[in-house]
Amino acid sequence: MADEGQARKRTFRKFSYRGVDLDKLVDMSNQDLMELFRARQRRKFSRGIKRAPITLLKKLRKAKRETAYGEKPEAVKTHLRNMVIVPEMIGSVVGVYSGKQFINVEVKPDMIGHYLAEFSITYKPIRHGRGGSGGAGAKFIPLK
Repeated sequence: MADEGQARKRTFRKFSYRGVDLDKLVDMSNQDLMELFRARQRRKFSRGIKRAPITLLKKLRKAKRETAYGEKPEAVKTHLRNMVIVPEMIGSVVGVYSGKQFINVEVKPDMIGHYLAEFSITYKPIRHGRGGSGGAGAKFIPLK
C-alpha cells in the first residue's frame, strides 16, 4: 500500500496475432504469414499476389519513409477494397474508396487479416424515427 504515493507505470498489452508477436509478424515471409491467416485470405494469397496490391504496398512504404518520426504518413488513395491488411501496412493511412469518396483508414495491428473494405462503409446509415421533410409526417414537425 506504500506504492500508492508513487505513480505506477502503465503496462500496455503486447499485440499478438494468433499467438505471434507483432515484431515477428513484420519480419515473416508471405508464405509463413499466409499460414496464419484464415481460409479465405489463405486462398487469396495462394492464388498469387497481383500487380495492384504490390504497387499499393510500395506507395505505402514510400509514404512512411518520407514522414518525420512521430507523425502520421500521407494518405495513399486506393480502390482496392479487397486487399488483405498485412503487418507491413501497420501505421499507414490508406484512403479507401467507398464508391463516392475516399475514407481515410489508419491501419492498426488489430486489423491484420481483415480487408480494407471492412473499414470503409459504402452507405449512409439511416436513422428511423427522426423528423424530416416530406410526407404526411412533416405536418407534425413544428417550424422553428
